[in-house]
Amino acid sequence: MSRRIWLTGASSGIGHALAEGLLAGGQRLALSARREAPLQALAARYPQQVLVLPGDLTEPQTVAALAAEIGRCWGALDGVILNAGTCEYLEAGRFEAALVERVVQANLLAPARCIEAALPLLRRGVRPHLVGVGSAVTWLALPRAGAYGASKAGLRYLLQSLRLDLAAEGIDVSLVSPGFVDTPLTRRNDFPMPMRWPVERAAAYILARLERRPLEIAFPAPFIAALHLLSLLPARLQFAIGRRLARPDHQG
Repeated sequence: MSRRIWLTGASSGIGHALAEGLLAGGQRLALSARREAPLQALAARYPQQVLVLPGDLTEPQTVAALAAEIGRCWGALDGVILNAGTCEYLEAGRFEAALVERVVQANLLAPARCIEAALPLLRRGVRPHLVGVGSAVTWLALPRAGAYGASKAGLRYLLQSLRLDLAAEGIDVSLVSPGFVDTPLTRRNDFPMPMRWPVERAAAYILARLERRPLEIAFPAPFIAALHLLSLLPARLQFAIGRRLARPDHQG
């Protein structure tokens, strides 16, 4: 049966690859992103399956308007995939609270606004499923990742807590925790990215598991296992390893 899904961050990267896979599988998608052209291109290929809902999800009025349009067109949602996000790196020698605010706005507060707007529609849906795309970085502190890691750790906690509260309503909550994926965002990184996956592989891995509604989808397995093991080390040893990863020219 075709499901009605709101997918954010659908213009590129994992979001665009997920959209391709879901549309090919016959799902109906409400696609959101700041850039409209890639969404319109998908709508042209799948004219009966796509609602194009571009906008800045950090703006509360925009989020409310997008959800209202979904409600007007479909009446309900069966799924929400909160994929939109950003990454900026903090330099300790030039610490910017404004940078932290931007990243938290995009990666935590915008998803929270989408959840607020989407929950009434999910409550009217069929086997509703809420999915958030976080990051494997939340298991281990890494140099310069303070803003990004904090925002994704906040999203992890928010979704895990909501999972408990929404279970009685029959709304399932899943967290996706990718390692490094080859996207326009990660291509800006200036450091090695071990076990980086092509975006198509990452999307296929996620889609193959979503139907089972797991608590978490984390990949690649060796990278996740390594982070888990490192996170179990004594704090002093974690600190020593993290310092070795920090580059002198970024230590402030």
